[in-house]
Amino acid sequence: MATIEKDGLADVKLEYTEDLEKTNTTWDDRPTVDPELDRRITRKFDTHVVPWLFGLWLLAFIDRSNIGNAKIDGLVTDLKLTGNKFNIALAVFYVPYICVDVPSNLILKYMRAGYYLPSLIIGWGLVGMCMGFVKSYTGLIVTRFFLGLMEGGLLGGMIIYLAMFYRRHQLMFRIGLFYVAAPLSGAFGGLLATGLAKIHTGGYNGWPFIFFIEGGITVLFGILTIFFLPHTPAESKFLTEEEKAGAALRMHLDSHGSDTAEDVRNEKFNWHWVRMAFLNWNTILLSLNFFAIITPIYSYSLFLPTIIKSLGYKAVHAQLLTVPPNIGAACSVLLVTWLSDKYRMRGPFMLAGCTVAVGGYIMLISSNHHMIQYGGTFLVAAGVFPCSPLVMGWLANNLAPHYVRATGTGAQIMIANCAAFIATFTYLPADAPRFITGHAINIGTLCLSLIITSWLLIYVSWENKKRAKGGRDYRLTDGDESMLGYKHPSFRYTL
Repeated sequence: MATIEKDGLADVKLEYTEDLEKTNTTWDDRPTVDPELDRRITRKFDTHVVPWLFGLWLLAFIDRSNIGNAKIDGLVTDLKLTGNKFNIALAVFYVPYICVDVPSNLILKYMRAGYYLPSLIIGWGLVGMCMGFVKSYTGLIVTRFFLGLMEGGLLGGMIIYLAMFYRRHQLMFRIGLFYVAAPLSGAFGGLLATGLAKIHTGGYNGWPFIFFIEGGITVLFGILTIFFLPHTPAESKFLTEEEKAGAALRMHLDSHGSDTAEDVRNEKFNWHWVRMAFLNWNTILLSLNFFAIITPIYSYSLFLPTIIKSLGYKAVHAQLLTVPPNIGAACSVLLVTWLSDKYRMRGPFMLAGCTVAVGGYIMLISSNHHMIQYGGTFLVAAGVFPCSPLVMGWLANNLAPHYVRATGTGAQIMIANCAAFIATFTYLPADAPRFITGHAINIGTLCLSLIITSWLLIYVSWENKKRAKGGRDYRLTDGDESMLGYKHPSFRYTL
């Protein structure tokens, strides 16, 4: 056994064996940091990092989906959005959103995260405010495009950012803690839109104030975040020197498959890492899986007010009735991600979530009773929203080192967001009020997710058993061991 002492901080001691860096990439974590110090560091990150990410994601989802609230309060009529023009405006957002995912993740390696992430929110907040001044279909298209451009790098950046602060078995619940903002945005946005839509002044009728006020809140929050969001654990002002050293060292010992702690610090960009990211069944299947999951999530977020209004409710009541199912979804996200970290599994919880969501869509299709249909929206939200952090966390757990994870995560989000072009045309005016076609499309994508998840669970179980039996040890003699990443024989995939 040996003891590491860094920067003269003898109080921070970690014990390891020669192979700890590799075996610690499994879920069988060994005690490496003083447990009390480890808990203290984690608590501080939970209170000083996660709340800011929660706010970023809450406002991101509000600003991209508040167009759904504006729709039922007169936007379509005022801008003369005939036919499928509204759906096209929704789809335009995702063109730049998709394109910037991977480049943004790679840029984050060189940028100071505490400035980069808030700069994105300030940018899209300003664009969101401009949407309130729109007077034509063309103006709406232009502002939606730039909104997507500014929001595109956020989600992947936050996943990678969190991976700098939390260990593998801590990551999923923290992703859940900020991702819960997605359904809460529907609840909060619905309440806010109900009040803002009643403002009629200065030649603007209701819906522009949804964009003015919510965009302004976003800009102010982004400016505030710059002063409080740390760049790295080592630059966290709320940590003591002992805690900074402990935070850095615990991440080195949980380095997600890099060969040594030194490799983590000295890792350089190499196209080898990009190839590794794409030539991995986890990247391919979990990207397709996220594509299947994001279709119902986006269509639900964008069209829930429309679906509820089609049940016979007035606009104000429809806005308010979006709140309860989104609150239920938020609770579901927190519970499922906590259980996922507790049992250290992702796939089984995705199977359960997709099954529940399918049941919700069946209720929407098969019943003529409005309360049963409304109840179906609860099941859809509770089932599908937890699957998004699960599928992202699953891939982040199964890729290593940093550049592989950054590329794979960016590619996953890029591919998944292509589903937006389906989601934005899922619920067409011609299909109102039952929207059977849209519900059926979402059932189909959820069934696809069930198939992919089942197959991947079988694959990673087989691969882990093969590695445990020494079936991949030949890789140790094929070349530079530090370039193996997730291919290292001691790396274990998460189920």
